Parts: sequence; structure tokens; C-alpha cells
Amino acid sequence: MPRIGDKAPNFQAITTQGNINFPEDYIGKWVILFSHPADFTPVCTSEFMTFASLEDKFGKANCKLVGLSIDGLYSHIAWLRTIKDKIEFNGMKNIEVKFPLIEDITMEVAKKYGMIQPGESKTQAVRAVFFIDPESIVRAIIYYPLSLGRNFDEIYRALIAMQTADAFSVATPADWNPGDDVIVSPAGTCGVADERMTSTDGLDCKDWFFCTKKLDKQEVLDTVLKN
Repeated sequence: MPRIGDKAPNFQAITTQGNINFPEDYIGKWVILFSHPADFTPVCTSEFMTFASLEDKFGKANCKLVGLSIDGLYSHIAWLRTIKDKIEFNGMKNIEVKFPLIEDITMEVAKKYGMIQPGESKTQAVRAVFFIDPESIVRAIIYYPLSLGRNFDEIYRALIAMQTADAFSVATPADWNPGDDVIVSPAGTCGVADERMTSTDGLDCKDWFFCTKKLDKQEVLDTVLKN
């Protein structure tokens, strides 16, 4: 499976939105590539409805969604039609899934991305989430077991946090959300460490290695949410 910092493995695939050449078709965009165990299963249905309802929100953060399971194209189409026509969940109904869902009955893509975890299932993909940046580099990976539905607030938070770190050359602390203080890289020399403790310069330093600063929420959103 690819690791953080690796180039996203390439593949060509048939999807519910036509053929794709990945990741080349998505150069310049962030992508969340995610797998689910099977069509016509309840946890997966709840997840797809949630992702579909949030697609525009992710789109404003320059991020495309791409799903995958080890099912055929016609199964995908039938399932997505059923979701739109019959399923209501968490106040959502008449939900149309417009992002591509990959057919992967050969398991080629799932194996290439390490989505098959034999201890969990040899024939179903776990709930993997790959964050891939505009240069096709894997930036973060989250795995969930078959029984656990994903936390979509966290997926979105992680996306915005990584984009903020890139744009402002900072790091984000635990539970960070836009508007919270960000972390400044630790001092790399004794001289800088001393300066951190003797000069404020907009920093709040608890010690030479732990310094935070304010980053305005609107500035973050104006920078990240460009679309």
C-alpha cells in the first residue's frame, strides 16, 4: 500500500461517471479516494448519502471525491438509484450520488491501495480514506473497520488543516479548527530558541519548542475556500 509522502499509485477504471485515469485526471485538485465494503449494505449507504450531501462543501475546498468497492458497475448503478429513490437517513432523502464510484471486481485497485485487510475480510475492502494533494502525493490515510461508519466532520477538518498548514507554513494542534491558534515550527538553533523566549513577535511561547500564534478564521477560509 502507498505510504504518506508517496506518489498515489496510478490506475484506469470504469466508474458510475465514466472512465477515469487516476490520479492524472485530478492534477491540481485534492482528492479523497475512499473504499467501502459492499453495495446494498446499511453502513455504506449511510456513508454515501453523507458524502454526497457534502460534495459541494468539499468542492469549495478544491477537493474531489472518488469511491470504490469490489462490486460491478451495474450493482453500483442499481444501489445508487435505490439510495436516491427509497432511502432516508439522518434527515437526508432524495440524495443523488454524483461523484464517481469505481468498479473493482478484480480487486486490482483495492490491492494496489492496501484496501484489503485479510484479518477483516478477504473479499471486501475496509473503509479506507486516502487524502491526495494537487501534486498527486498521498498526504494522509485513515482506516476504519467494516462495522464502523466514518466521521465526516473529521475527514473535512483534516482536509482543511492540511491545506492551512501548506498555505501558512504552520502546523495544527490537537482538535484544531479554523480560528484556533496554530503551531509555529520549533526553533532549529540555540539562537532562535533564545529569541523565542525573549521576544514576543506575535508568538505565544510556553517554552522554546512550543510556540503558537493567532491565525484569523476568515483569513484561513478566504485562502482555502477559493471556489
